[in-house]
Amino acid sequence: MRIKEGFELREVCGEYIVVAHGDKNIDFSNVICLNESSALMWKAVVGKDFTQEDLCAVLLEEYEVEVEIARNDVAHIVEEWKNIGLIE
Repeated sequence: MRIKEGFELREVCGEYIVVAHGDKNIDFSNVICLNESSALMWKAVVGKDFTQEDLCAVLLEEYEVEVEIARNDVAHIVEEWKNIGLIE
């Protein structure tokens, strides 16, 4: 997997927001906000190919969480990112 080009993560007033560049930025009806842990994962893999296990490793390194919980959380966020077109 890879985060599609044309998207970047910005922190605005303490909130993490994904913004698009160019033609992708015309429709403002969908603002994509990430929580702290999903922003952490985004930052760790942006510009790189990655797997769900890579994202899981990011969570396990940063938080005291059980492996199975991290895997479930990662599966959920990956599905969300795919559904809104952020990753390929």
